[in-house]
Amino acid sequence: MKINFKILLSILILVIVALFLLTRNIKKNNEDRVILNETPEIAHEDRAENEKWSRYYPRQYGSWLKTKESDDITDMLADKSQLAILWAGYGFAKDYNAPRGHYYAVQDNTNTLRTGAPVDDKTGPMPTACWTCKSPDVPRMTEDDGELEYFTGKWAKYGSEIKNPIGCYNCHDNKTAELAIHVPYMNRALKAAGKPSFEESTHQVKRSLVCAQCHSEYYFKKEKWTDKDGVEKIAKVVTFPWQNGLTAEGAEKYYDEVGHTDFKNKISQVPVLKTQHPGYELYLTGIHGQKGVSCADCHMPYTQEGSVKYSDHQLQNPLNTMDRSCMPCHRESESKLRGIVSQKYVRKDQLHEIAMDNLAKAHLEIAKCMEVGATDEELKGVRDLVRKGQWRWDYAVASHPSFFHAPEETLRLLSVANDYAMQARLEIVGILAKKGVWKYAAPDFETKENAQKLAGVPLQKLTEAKLEFKNTLEKEWNKLAVEKGNWSEKIKNEAEEADNKSSYFGLEKDKEKSVH
Repeated sequence: MKINFKILLSILILVIVALFLLTRNIKKNNEDRVILNETPEIAHEDRAENEKWSRYYPRQYGSWLKTKESDDITDMLADKSQLAILWAGYGFAKDYNAPRGHYYAVQDNTNTLRTGAPVDDKTGPMPTACWTCKSPDVPRMTEDDGELEYFTGKWAKYGSEIKNPIGCYNCHDNKTAELAIHVPYMNRALKAAGKPSFEESTHQVKRSLVCAQCHSEYYFKKEKWTDKDGVEKIAKVVTFPWQNGLTAEGAEKYYDEVGHTDFKNKISQVPVLKTQHPGYELYLTGIHGQKGVSCADCHMPYTQEGSVKYSDHQLQNPLNTMDRSCMPCHRESESKLRGIVSQKYVRKDQLHEIAMDNLAKAHLEIAKCMEVGATDEELKGVRDLVRKGQWRWDYAVASHPSFFHAPEETLRLLSVANDYAMQARLEIVGILAKKGVWKYAAPDFETKENAQKLAGVPLQKLTEAKLEFKNTLEKEWNKLAVEKGNWSEKIKNEAEEADNKSSYFGLEKDKEKSVH
């Protein structure tokens, strides 16, 4: 049989090209493996700057940058107007938005009306502790200044220091890149709860504990101390109430024992415990937590690029990455799983609304009791019931995804919260009757505007003050941050551009008006 030499030569050339490309690909994969097996050290002075880690961890940094895609601003006070009544007299009644991506952590903390409009480093309503879960600059400052000094003073004290949003050094060691925590209060909490320290924990547990350092219930514990110059000071130290266990009732018992109250409701004078975000505690009670599934397994699923396997640092809703987050374990279809999650949310939201309505009405009805002459002694019992109910309601929902992490515990807490609210309202009916008031109906709070008016929130005044702050002191902070080397000019410009694109409580429109 006669063989065509040209055809044979063409086939040979194709085989050689294919082998060359395959060899090059194998070589590239091997080079990637070598790079990944190396452990480059991030310089001590660069540890808080996320950008400095990107040279050695480009895939992780690139996926982290995508957290800026989670940029929608959802006004929770407009969505659920009862909140302004429940938090009357507290910062959250001023504004409260659903959380955005980690990229915006510092920006949102700076913009929120809750942090006020300081004019220097000694003014403003909030303490330094309010920076704690927002930036890798926080462990830098606690290491450089000392923990108690960091927790002493006003939030504005570190305006030019804390600029980099939640990132690499919050969860990793800059020398080894191993998972690590750099905030001492985490190990103190674990010890109080009778659990192993972070360092003693397994790697799988650490994949949740690095999240727990922020996504947990806490309060600011006052501690007296004396600095090196003999000056007596008071620090407000982030503290987890885990001494009696990691449950709503355990935390409540701790707070009652130490006599802690976050604020008195301006409408009803109820001494309120404000839950922060006990995501970790609730997750532990759910099926995923009980089975040893970590936070990172679902929210930071492993991603494969050639021979390289790494954790996706976009930190997003697992429903966006179901092929990597859910399907490795579950055998149902994606559509079926989505339906199950949706059903859990609907059930939670129904009880959520009922409990909020009854608690808000209880606050307004207590105010009516006060108006017609009821004494503190007469109202002590109902105020205690509202305190208990609001604590459980808040514990159930302050961690936004609790309906999925721990659906049974979430529904239990909301049911008990509503029961306490109804007990209080029944007693209030009796108190009002004794004062000659029958069939009292609480005023309308169906809109954010109505609710904030009842709560005494001067929204326009607060917004104008915040705008003045952003046009003056914040600009000074940004300039100083670059001069001190805490921020690069490039990152500063990117952050300011992202801020200008944000419509945060109408700030962008107001900025434009102020320019013209």
